[in-house]
Amino acid sequence: MLHIYCGNGKGKTTAAVGLSVRASGAGMKTAFFQFLKNGTSSEINVLNNTDNIKVFVCDKCNKFTFAMNEQELKDVSHQHTVMLKRAAELLLKGEVKLLILDEFLDAYNKKLIDIEYADYFIDNVISKGEVVMTGRAPTEKLKAAADYITEMTAVKHPYTKGVSARKGIEY
Repeated sequence: MLHIYCGNGKGKTTAAVGLSVRASGAGMKTAFFQFLKNGTSSEINVLNNTDNIKVFVCDKCNKFTFAMNEQELKDVSHQHTVMLKRAAELLLKGEVKLLILDEFLDAYNKKLIDIEYADYFIDNVISKGEVVMTGRAPTEKLKAAADYITEMTAVKHPYTKGVSARKGIEY
């Protein structure tokens, strides 16, 4: 089943982390892949120390994409594709029951992943287990494939008052 946590509000990754913890508590093996993030978000510390959860991050993502040069974007895209292929392998071999693809929607929409392979994954792999994708704007293809879609809407956020992201709350 495909779960999509999307929207411009806070809580997409938090919901994915929560589902990972719940699954771990039920004895389910989980792989948590973070696209567009290099592993410095605070949740990674807990996930790395939680039974039944394997974490994979994009160590090439050391700055926002708008600040990356062409080679850095190419390197990130390559690493994202390698990560997605690893995710598919884990799911297809039955090594995990829950697969989290955090910020996948943004990597896909920005074409920072091999789109042909990503489409193959969507069409042929997601049906093999529980897959969660997070990010801002799912494509019509992903909406059609989804079993769950939860949209986080920013009604009010301190960022609009100039408050920067806070460690432990936003990252």
